[in-house]
Amino acid sequence: MRTQRGLVDYALQRRALLAEVRSGRTGVGEVCDASPYLLRAAKFHGVPTDTDCPVCRKESLIHVFWVYGDEIKHMAGSARLPRELETMAQTFGEFDVYQTEVCRTCTWNHLVASFVMGHKGAQAAPRTRRRAAK
Repeated sequence: MRTQRGLVDYALQRRALLAEVRSGRTGVGEVCDASPYLLRAAKFHGVPTDTDCPVCRKESLIHVFWVYGDEIKHMAGSARLPRELETMAQTFGEFDVYQTEVCRTCTWNHLVASFVMGHKGAQAAPRTRRRAAK
């Protein structure tokens, strides 16, 4: 995604949470709690991955991209496919994207990454300094 910037990766948080589950300090029921809305979004707007679910290992994870922002008005809070994100990035100045992974079998879900997209600031030419007249 060309206009993606301000990436925050949540891999360390995910790894720590899975370590808690494997050690028994956190129950599976506490981390496998995807809402029906998220599961439905995974079914219709999700992007399948090659990564197996770290909890049940029965199904590959699905990535869902959620969009938020003032400029996108009625689209805020909805799931979008990556190709839709590219189109939106050319149309809107700036919006936030949250990438979530979900397993439709055991309902594991976790925030993978967040980033900003849009054409605002992406095409700004670098400013050149003008010399003062003598």
